[in-house]
Amino acid sequence: MGRVLLDITMSLDGFVTGPGADLAHGLGIGGEPLHDWLSGGDAADQEAFALTMTDIGAVLMGRRTFDVIDGPQGWNADATSAERPAIFVVTSNPPSRVRMDGWFEFVTDGLRPALKLARDAAGAKDVMIMGGGHLCRQYLYAGLVDELRIHVAPIVLGDGTPLFERTRLTPIRLTLRDAVGTPNATHLTYAVTPQEP
Repeated sequence: MGRVLLDITMSLDGFVTGPGADLAHGLGIGGEPLHDWLSGGDAADQEAFALTMTDIGAVLMGRRTFDVIDGPQGWNADATSAERPAIFVVTSNPPSRVRMDGWFEFVTDGLRPALKLARDAAGAKDVMIMGGGHLCRQYLYAGLVDELRIHVAPIVLGDGTPLFERTRLTPIRLTLRDAVGTPNATHLTYAVTPQEP
């Protein structure tokens, strides 16, 4: 069985989008620089991006992330099923129509059932939680993440969708595994210490 990875980009002040994220502004107003590292041409950034898709057998995402990806400015629908992992959307409200039909499976009964489906689909490969911030936070706080990969963009957004929020949960201990800095992002990889029962 593979690992459960949480992989996401955030601003220095902890936001994964700017304010006003919607179908027209997937990263929110002023949030586009979050992903500059994806197209900056730096070899270390390219390596970090390649790592995000290495040995990934299934992807988990939330409904808002799906809405942006499946929207008119979202992903290109040309990739074949052999070129992409299984994608599970965790939601209480599946859409009535899907632009990229056949790409997504909608899971309405919660985090753990969605993770089980993703693990079954991934087999020996890893499961990646890719967003949005709310879903990532839920999986992390539930103790279901093995590795946390954060790409910290050199921008302070001041508002938007937070990756973390105040909680009364037991602190989550992390062990730094790797840190690579470029002008476009600092790529941090942490092992998540299993929480005490």
